[in-house]
Amino acid sequence: MTRSLPELLIEPVVRMALAEDLGRAGDVTAMACIPEDARMKAAFVARKPGVLAGIDCVRLAVLAMDPQAEVEVKLNDGDAFAAGATLAVVEANARAFLSAERTALNLVGRLSGVASLTRTYVEAVAGTKARIADTRKTTPGLRALEKHAVACGGGMNHRFGLDDAILIKDNHVAVCGGVGEAVRRARAFAPHLMKVEVEVDGLDQLSEVLALISEDVAPDVIMLDNFSLTDLRRAVAWTAGRITLEASGGVDLTTVRDIAETGVDVISVGALTHSAPVLDIGLDAL
Repeated sequence: MTRSLPELLIEPVVRMALAEDLGRAGDVTAMACIPEDARMKAAFVARKPGVLAGIDCVRLAVLAMDPQAEVEVKLNDGDAFAAGATLAVVEANARAFLSAERTALNLVGRLSGVASLTRTYVEAVAGTKARIADTRKTTPGLRALEKHAVACGGGMNHRFGLDDAILIKDNHVAVCGGVGEAVRRARAFAPHLMKVEVEVDGLDQLSEVLALISEDVAPDVIMLDNFSLTDLRRAVAWTAGRITLEASGGVDLTTVRDIAETGVDVISVGALTHSAPVLDIGLDAL
C-alpha cells in the first residue's frame, strides 16, 4: 500500500539532520577531494528484505543539497522488497550528493526498520481480530515519521501526543483517588469528538470501570496492562464487546500471538519504535 506524509512534516527533520551533519564548515572531505562540477549517479539498495518507509527523506535530502538533482524513486512507502532491491536512483552534483548520503541513509534505514518490524508483528496476529498499534515511545523529533512508518508496516497509530485523546494511567488514578473517579472527571471534561481510554492493572479495577456503563460515563477504550492470558480472556468475556479492549505490556514476538488469541481488539507495542533495528540499506555508485 502506498503511503505518504506531507512534505511540510518531513522537510524540517531532513534539514535539521543535514545541518547537524554539515556542522560549521560543510563537508570538508567532499570539498577537498571532489571537483566542484563533478557529477555522480548512484542507487539506494536494500541489503536485507523489508518494508519501505522514508523514501521521501531520501528525495528531500538530496534536493536540499542539489535542487537540480534527478531522483527516480523505484518503490513507494509501504512496499515490501527483497534483499538487493533498488529503492531509488539519483544523479546529482557529486559534492552535494555525498554530503546528503548519510542523512538520507540514516532516515530511510531507521524508518524502514520500524515498518519492517511492524509488518512482522502484524503477520504474527493474522487471522485474529487484534490490530497492532504503536505507542508514544518514539525518538524525540521523529514521532510523525516513525508513526508513519508503523502505518507503512500495516500497524495503526495510537495517540500522536498528549492533546488528541485522554489516556488515564496509573499515576492519574492515584492522584484522583480511584479509577472510577478519574474516568468520571475525564468524561465531564472531554468534548464530543475526544475519546477516553483508561488503563487498569487488574480485574478489580476492570470491574469498577465496567460498572460505569450503567452511569453512561464509561470510557471508549480500556487498556489491560500486564494482564495474564487467563485474565485477558476473563476481561474479554466480562466486557462482551461493549468497550474496546487494548492489551499492553509484556508484548513481544514470542507472546503477541497468544495475546491476540484471547480476543482483545488492540495490542499496543512500544518495541515497534523504541527497539526496531535499523534496516541495512546502502548506496552503490553506478
